[in-house]
Amino acid sequence: MKRKIIQIDEARCNGCGLCVPACAEGAIRIVDGKARLVSDRHCDGLGACLGECPQDALHIVEREAEEHDEAAPPAPPPAGLHAHREGGCPSARLVQLRPAEALAPARAPAGELDSALGHWPVKLRLVPPHAPFLRDVELVLAADCVPFAYPAMHRDILPGRAVLIGCPKFDEPGPALERLTAILACQDVRSLTVVHMQVPCCHGYLELAARALVASGKKIPLHRVEIGLDGRVLHDTREAEPAPRRKEEC
Repeated sequence: MKRKIIQIDEARCNGCGLCVPACAEGAIRIVDGKARLVSDRHCDGLGACLGECPQDALHIVEREAEEHDEAAPPAPPPAGLHAHREGGCPSARLVQLRPAEALAPARAPAGELDSALGHWPVKLRLVPPHAPFLRDVELVLAADCVPFAYPAMHRDILPGRAVLIGCPKFDEPGPALERLTAILACQDVRSLTVVHMQVPCCHGYLELAARALVASGKKIPLHRVEIGLDGRVLHDTREAEPAPRRKEEC
């Protein structure tokens, strides 16, 4: 049938992956460093992804395409999508950020570098919903690669906050969603901040957090901090003022 559908201009696309989490149907993937429509029937043609593209590479066209199927299972990843080779999934792409000789560790006097971590465990899958350190807190959900890329994690993100970590690429999404939803429903969380890397698959925690908030019935601020591969903060939507306190019991 002839219908409206997304078209991607590969010449403009820089492979940033911002369109991937914006497509709720999972019709867009990063393949060989470019965004690609991997399944016509998963694209509804509504264009929710258009505003996320900084390169203006996505447009709606009218052409012959399979009819959109809302009940279709997620589109299977194209062959080699997550292959550990150059041009595969951006999370596995080999990047030399700085010369090896520049990576010598900087040594500080003992006790000068203090940890801001206030609890244990930190893995999302290991923290029970009723954990006492989750009461009346600002909660951080961080991809577990972040602390290795972002040296100021303990200074800028962790102080005064509880943190849960995991991998949006390799963790099972069902159990992760169930656990985060239970935590939000059970605890008096004042805000939720997702800290993720710039690679497309890492944006999965944004969707996870949004779905968990809806499922929990809580209305609290949701922020995100995006970290570049070089350790720079690319986006930070946190409010200057702290979120209002809520008093709810599990």
